[in-house]
Amino acid sequence: FVEASAQVIGDVELAEEVGVWFTSVIRGDVNVIRIGRGSNIQDGTVIHVNRRGPPTIVEEYVTVGHGVRLHGCHIKSHCLIGIGAVVLDGAVLEEECLVAAGAVLSPGTNAPRGSVLMGAPARVKRQVTEADLDLIHRSARNYVALAAEYKAMQGG
Repeated sequence: FVEASAQVIGDVELAEEVGVWFTSVIRGDVNVIRIGRGSNIQDGTVIHVNRRGPPTIVEEYVTVGHGVRLHGCHIKSHCLIGIGAVVLDGAVLEEECLVAAGAVLSPGTNAPRGSVLMGAPARVKRQVTEADLDLIHRSARNYVALAAEYKAMQGG
């Protein structure tokens, strides 16, 4: 599902059950962007790349919150990126990471599996809890369902 006000440009691959929400921009005009199954790109997010830098890869069941900036980074499966966070070139988040709202991941940041990152520059503050994992998984499931509802309303 790609909402009508969202822009998807260039070499962008959206897998099944992806939701791209209001006013988001996914701009693969100079390099590759891949969004994995069941991931959601929420309102006002911008995803971009550099011509000579790494692609932007968002794996499966990732929640990318409102107003996030992703640039040339790799977000592995089952992560949640909080509202207004920034993830820059060469950063890699392993599975099941949670990035706090407003956090800034500097270029080349590597976050181990299950990390909670906060601050600017972002640092690992702790490991995810069962409650965090529930939030991550529930958010992805809820947005898959919501995208299906919107798609049905639009006759898709």
